[in-house]
Amino acid sequence: MELAERPARTDAVLFSDRAVKTFLQAASAEYSFITEDEPRPCFAVLLGRSAGTEAVVSEVAFGRNARLTDPSAREEFASTIVPRFGTAYENPVRAWWLDPADLLTITRAADSRDLDVLGSIHLHPDWHRLGPECERDRPLSDSPTPMDEHMFRNSGWPVNVVCYLERRHGGLYYSLAAWDSECLRLPLRTNHS
Repeated sequence: MELAERPARTDAVLFSDRAVKTFLQAASAEYSFITEDEPRPCFAVLLGRSAGTEAVVSEVAFGRNARLTDPSAREEFASTIVPRFGTAYENPVRAWWLDPADLLTITRAADSRDLDVLGSIHLHPDWHRLGPECERDRPLSDSPTPMDEHMFRNSGWPVNVVCYLERRHGGLYYSLAAWDSECLRLPLRTNHS
């Protein structure tokens, strides 16, 4: 996977309204199927261009979760993730491992359209309300979890967005926050089209 040449640091993330809506539509669908035993993740790759020190996200691309099918993913979770971050990650839908074949396809399609792979976005639902009783004291937000920090640092992608989605007063509400590969917060702006 090749990342576009860019400055050492991304100073801001500019997110198209269309890309946000595309991700929210998928995340909302997954959210509607969350049960106490199944957190239902949603993950996508951010596509766009680097413009100086800004990452301009124009699209998102989805791939499959290879947690159950890829031996490398199973081994990584068994030997590193679960011992380090807890038994909650034994649940195969608790975290995402992007299928390498899908990432290659996404990267090639982006290259053919002169787009860069800028990073990733994933869902944090209000699991502390929807999940089992043992999760009630661990609220999620648009901030990275320790597991997210591990993944951000290991992926090396310059932009990592967390979308927090929660149900309140009969509606779904969201917030977005962007983080670099060192888990430092990046200013994130969405355009209004």
